[in-house]
Amino acid sequence: MKRSAQLSRTPCNFANSVHQRLNSYALVAGAAGVSFLALTPPVEAKIVYTPANVRIGPGQHFNLDLNHDGVTDFAFEDRLKHYSAFGFATLSAKPAMGNGVRGPAKPHPYALALKSGARIGTGLRFSAKTMSYVHWDVDFGYYYYGHWTKVKNRYLGLKFKIDGKFHYGWARLNVTEQGLSITAVLTGYAYETIPGKPIVAGKTSGPNASSVNPAEAALVPHEPEPPALGLLAIGAPGLSIWRRE
Repeated sequence: MKRSAQLSRTPCNFANSVHQRLNSYALVAGAAGVSFLALTPPVEAKIVYTPANVRIGPGQHFNLDLNHDGVTDFAFEDRLKHYSAFGFATLSAKPAMGNGVRGPAKPHPYALALKSGARIGTGLRFSAKTMSYVHWDVDFGYYYYGHWTKVKNRYLGLKFKIDGKFHYGWARLNVTEQGLSITAVLTGYAYETIPGKPIVAGKTSGPNASSVNPAEAALVPHEPEPPALGLLAIGAPGLSIWRRE
């Protein structure tokens, strides 16, 4: 009676460097589910800045398109009404539906005049639209309201939508007042291309790409060899081919 042939169980010893390679390859193949689609490129992130020199005087308005897609995101409006015994002037930044202008923590109509370096992002209130208001009457003279009274290089915090997702930005303005006359000059504006990512007032540039996720970086072997890694992905047959090579 013949005995059935048995496979050899003689262990095969590899050099330490080979073991290290195999361990690295196995880690990559296992974590990626034998698919390299899991290791996607990082999402690009940058600030888009547009310099400007737009004067907005009494009776004038300006439509601001932050991301240059042809849609008005905010409308600056400078109104002036003067009568024999009283008058008023208002400078406003009216957001399109769903957008918002940075205001105080408590509900208030007056927009904040932010300094350079202020954070604009989640967790803040974007419910304001009036920048400056001046009231005059023949008996009491002039009264000034709002945070944008006679300021230079201040920033309006903005929140707006692109394809249904919120982005943050800023507009830099100088505002002067003389009597009932309010004049604003828009000197630049910017927005962050990553939805929900905060922006810093006055910042005009950022990194070209976000940093690589540490968890993904740990999966990359020190000496990548794509042909050998592809063989390992198909299992034991690939391993025997790799050994012959």
